[in-house]
Amino acid sequence: MRAAGRIASKVLRSAALAAAPGMTTRELDTMVGQFIASHGALSAFLGYRGFPSQCCLSVNEAVIHGIGDGRRLQFGDVLKIDVGVRFQGFIGDVAMTLMVGGGTPRYQKLLDTTVQALYEGISAAQAGAKVLDIGRAVERSVAGSGYGIVREFCGHGVGRSVHEEPQVPNYVDPKAVTRLKSGMTIAIEPMVTLGSPAVEILDDGWTVVTRDRQVSAHFEHTVLITDSGPEILTRDEESQLY
Repeated sequence: MRAAGRIASKVLRSAALAAAPGMTTRELDTMVGQFIASHGALSAFLGYRGFPSQCCLSVNEAVIHGIGDGRRLQFGDVLKIDVGVRFQGFIGDVAMTLMVGGGTPRYQKLLDTTVQALYEGISAAQAGAKVLDIGRAVERSVAGSGYGIVREFCGHGVGRSVHEEPQVPNYVDPKAVTRLKSGMTIAIEPMVTLGSPAVEILDDGWTVVTRDRQVSAHFEHTVLITDSGPEILTRDEESQLY
């Protein structure tokens, strides 16, 4: 898991540096596939339940699960890059949001709020705590900002499969009572919207967009629960982006 996490973080960094105005999301997706292969890994997303891309590339109102296509990135687009790699049978899952070429303080505040919520959630991922404690930390972090938290999609366990139990909501879900134990690996991934948190899935069957078509942000890390606190597996000093 540590090796898969390091590779995922390096691929994400390469993708973030490559994203530029004028390129299509399909071109960026192809590059991500090349980045993954260069590390001796495979995309964990390509073909997963029929998903057609190497990674998820979601622009502006798209929150998650965007498919690389002929859309050309524009200056100031809010781009979510979600990378999953499979290495020696294990998964590394990581995501970030960036403004292509630059952007506005209004959108930067949304990104900063979502990053803060991610790290508050990670800090709450302590051995002996409940999964709902992560959601409480995320919810409290976003509270008062005027932003929405997507509820229909959430974090999850991750290991040999992309999605495993437990589900990790970004709000206080009374059903999320699983105790966190040392050795568990989970993906924590707040999805925060500029307006309403309501979302819908486009006709492609994958792309999740905000119903009011306002911009969204998404950040994610794969985290190992240990007796001495959470360990982020998808970040290293070279690839640290957030």
